[in-house]
Amino acid sequence: MSKRKQSKTNNGPDSDSDSDGGSTSDVSLVNVDFDFFDPNPNVDFVALKRLLSQLFQADSELFHLNELAELILSQPLVGTTVKTDGIEGDPYAYLTVLNMHVHQNHPSIKALIQYVLQKSGSEPLLHVTLRSLLGPEGLRPEKHVGFVFSERLVNMPVQVIPPMYRMLMDEIKWAVDDNESYRFTHYLFLTRTYQLTPQQAAELQQTESARPTKKRKGKLAMQASADRAANANANGSASERATYSFHPEDEYIQKHASHTLDYALTSSTHSGSRDGEDAFGLDVGGRMMLVPAENLRSMVEEMSAAFVVPESMQVQT
Repeated sequence: MSKRKQSKTNNGPDSDSDSDGGSTSDVSLVNVDFDFFDPNPNVDFVALKRLLSQLFQADSELFHLNELAELILSQPLVGTTVKTDGIEGDPYAYLTVLNMHVHQNHPSIKALIQYVLQKSGSEPLLHVTLRSLLGPEGLRPEKHVGFVFSERLVNMPVQVIPPMYRMLMDEIKWAVDDNESYRFTHYLFLTRTYQLTPQQAAELQQTESARPTKKRKGKLAMQASADRAANANANGSASERATYSFHPEDEYIQKHASHTLDYALTSSTHSGSRDGEDAFGLDVGGRMMLVPAENLRSMVEEMSAAFVVPESMQVQT
């Protein structure tokens, strides 16, 4: 069914005058309605599996993606998809949460627990905390960890994300009110990262600064590009290689996390590549963030304030 909110872009045709020759060029801009829906087990499986593969990158084969997609779709009243072609269309973005305690015997969750415990070994404080929550002595009834799955297609505007998180908080509350197992003490986030040398970062900034003002692409693509550049600028450092997140909202998740760890992928990203490089030559990796449940609301509030829906995107209730 359609969710409570709808985000809409109103980008009409536009043209710019060429500063050198004074000529004009007609530019086609996108006009997209983003609709929020409950997960649809009948149509979302293939696209959801693709987004899961994108999230886990080269390590995706470790997580039994068919079974994981089926598990996510088995709880259609918790989570949100973003589509443009109605409920029968493919989701362009997905957000949901899984109870790692309740599903601890599921092959995908077993693999995920093993994965985060192994990756966290390089960060003792995080490792000890995760072992107390998910290790053999963990998984206690009074401490439930929610694995938050959030991923979207390239060029999807970050402004669609805060409404999805607000809906998720509402759905968790309603589920708890119905005595369902969504009362969490912690939320675990995995996200994608990439590394740049100072030279590469400078070249990226120079490319973004030199980009013509003409709107040669849809405003959604331009917004996503600007978001990524801003995210890189905000998180850059003077170290030899700096790590950046693909998603601007990760800055706010990290801010409210008790522990954050950047880790290398287990598998090579594609055949013939160097370990950790994707098909475009980016040195990619992963980041895990553990957020205490009491921090979720303030995290979402700050995320909503940071990524305000512009005038060209109208939210309807």
